Amino acid sequence: MGVQSVAVYSEADRNSMHVDMADEAYSIGPAPSQQSYLAMEKIIQVAKSSAAQAIHPGYGFLSENMEFAELCKQEGIIFIGPPSSAIRDMGIKSTSKSIMAAAGVPVVEGYHGKDQSDQCLREHAGKIGYPVMIKAVRGGGGKGMRIVRSEREFQEQLESARREAKKSFNDDAMLIEKFVDTPRHVEVQVFGDHHGNAVYLFERDCSVQRRHQKIIEEAPAPGINPEVRRKLGEAAVRAAKAVKYVGAGTVEFIMDSRHNFYFMEMNTRLQVEHPVTEMITGTDLVEWQLRIAAGEKIPLSQEEIPLQGHAFEARIYAEDPDNNFMPGAGPLVHLSTPSADMSTRIETGVRQGDEVSVHYDPMIAKLVVWASDRQSALSKLRYCLHQYNIVGLRSNVDFLLRLSGHPEFEAGNVHTDFIPQHHKDLLPSHSTIAKESVCQAALGLILKEKEMTSAFKLHTQGTERAFLPWPCSLTQQETRFCFCDVLASPASRD
Repeated sequence: MGVQSVAVYSEADRNSMHVDMADEAYSIGPAPSQQSYLAMEKIIQVAKSSAAQAIHPGYGFLSENMEFAELCKQEGIIFIGPPSSAIRDMGIKSTSKSIMAAAGVPVVEGYHGKDQSDQCLREHAGKIGYPVMIKAVRGGGGKGMRIVRSEREFQEQLESARREAKKSFNDDAMLIEKFVDTPRHVEVQVFGDHHGNAVYLFERDCSVQRRHQKIIEEAPAPGINPEVRRKLGEAAVRAAKAVKYVGAGTVEFIMDSRHNFYFMEMNTRLQVEHPVTEMITGTDLVEWQLRIAAGEKIPLSQEEIPLQGHAFEARIYAEDPDNNFMPGAGPLVHLSTPSADMSTRIETGVRQGDEVSVHYDPMIAKLVVWASDRQSALSKLRYCLHQYNIVGLRSNVDFLLRLSGHPEFEAGNVHTDFIPQHHKDLLPSHSTIAKESVCQAALGLILKEKEMTSAFKLHTQGTERAFLPWPCSLTQQETRFCFCDVLASPASRD
């Protein structure tokens, strides 16, 4: 589009990919986000110094911060997002529920009041009836959310949610909602412009989650008939128009087994999973954001937006699924990925040799695939996951393969309790083998093969290379690890 980019970075991200890709880049402070990526004045100062006309806030940090949007306006810098009033109304969940109810959008029963005393919240939880969901009034991304199934665990979960909300959003106000058991999480991509127009770009199913955070998203949602799809989209547009929404936003719903849906919240920003919507509609939502921020109308009318094929996004994380998906950090000693093309996208901010930082989200990449139908897209997703090879830290790639290959997932029978329900299949127990033992076993196999036959010996320029026979008893990930360690130096290779 001919738009020059200016990046900001913390000291931890000095050598990161986005810094290298930008036309200009400026340091804004130490690694802790409070001193860098959440430091509004520093970011505004960089915008002024670089003569930037606009700020795109990305997915997190200040992307849904009303004060930052307002500060941009005061400084004469375009905030690529909705007006601060929409962020305020939809960012405070208690306010958004009232607005949605008035706009005719179905909402879940709950308490969204100002009295934040422990006693008041506990009393309302009892009136609503357990199980209930405790949710941070501000923010998103699963932060500050806890499911409470009985009164005896209420206090502990409330305190835990408050601590997390305070750390993530600097606000520990909570709301209480009725918890809908085994619901689906279905969200609708909406766009509004400065001319009063609003459209929906169909729905995404983001039901399969861990720790209230999404793992695999797909569009369109499986099993949704055209009539329900239309009602979802129209409800999302009513929600957007109720707050005079401008730009990209996502209206999130929970859906029961009978396809009744209820407003949950609105994310007043571009979503991490927006590529699956781009794939099924043939649109570029970031380009739309820039055009609308510049005052243009939405590029397409509702009738002109196509729905074609099926797309999946798998979030590849540095985490340990066998240890409650604990996030990890460390160097990416080796990283190889599938080949990207028109129907396969690799969206990443790291390269081989980079380090996944302890300071920020441990996502390594988003793998996005498209095909003409759901089954073909799912086959492509699994094929591409098999092409991933990550060495240096634990990842969730093997877990994603088990998840995407589960018969119930293949059938589209997804809900937010999918992982706990199929825990034994998705997270099978296995013995832990020390890295040293793996390397010793690999060396033993190599030496045994050298002794038994010369068939595995290749002579190239006087150098002898030994190959580990395949298949063997080690898992693919373990074997890849021992190749890296065994062949790390001439001494160990010999």
